[in-house]
Amino acid sequence: MTLQDILGNFSLILFILTVVTGVIWFLDTFHLARKRRARADAVLAEFDARNAKLAGDGIKPDDNGRAALKANLLRQPTWIEYSGSFFPVIALVFFLRSFLYEPFKIPSTSMLPTLQVGDLILVNKYTYGIRLPIINKKVIEIGDPQRGDVMVFKFPENMSLDYIKRVVGVPGDTVTYRNKRLIVNGKPVSYKPLPDYLDEETLSYSKNFTENLNGVAHNILTNPRAPAYVPNPHDFPHRELCSYDAEGFTCKVPAGQYFMMGDNRDNSLDSRYWGFVPDRNIVGKAFLVWMNLGDLGRIGSFK
Repeated sequence: MTLQDILGNFSLILFILTVVTGVIWFLDTFHLARKRRARADAVLAEFDARNAKLAGDGIKPDDNGRAALKANLLRQPTWIEYSGSFFPVIALVFFLRSFLYEPFKIPSTSMLPTLQVGDLILVNKYTYGIRLPIINKKVIEIGDPQRGDVMVFKFPENMSLDYIKRVVGVPGDTVTYRNKRLIVNGKPVSYKPLPDYLDEETLSYSKNFTENLNGVAHNILTNPRAPAYVPNPHDFPHRELCSYDAEGFTCKVPAGQYFMMGDNRDNSLDSRYWGFVPDRNIVGKAFLVWMNLGDLGRIGSFK
């Protein structure tokens, strides 16, 4: 793992910070604080003995400095104080992001119209099983991705990147995309035409349809000017399970793998090009837009 990979892996950074601040907190609580207390007791005992001797000699001692001396002796060094303060916060954030929910920001238009650039989404980390952070190894089975789910995963060609697409094929499925229509296991997916979709950034129109995949109705976009075939698919693992022609492609999804496509079908770099997503790459199921600073009306769940 390179330095760039480490800096680009926020979970790893959080893990390192949790360990470092946790070790400092533990060391201070069970060792350094006791040493400070023992030293303070010794110094204060000397202070009290000196004052007692002065009192015995008929000199009134000044006890005003005892409290300040004690506070100074017991005060944590700044680096320990900050570490102890940050540790519970960092540990809580690390736990929430690792096992419950993780936030992501949508960076591209590949999931239009379902998700827009700037959407801040939440991803459920336990729907598809409990995984160990950093290594992403599943340790507890809970559920598996289903057709129609919007899923975040590690990009197979660069594990430091997180991608988000829709699951259109699960293990054992035969996925066909012919003339921009999905066919799963020989059954055509139903489509309902909608008014054309205007992309306000590019001021261009796309064909808009409601696609019903496995009972999950969602909108998809197609560009009538874009070709139906897949240009230059990569040489990905299990490439032999896919066949491409001028009208589209057909892929047999292998065990432990998933076939992903963006809802903006002619503007999405997805499984058509770089292949299947292994189960070990799964991050979680996206389910909620929790904020969009440019459009507060976007806040809410989606399909």
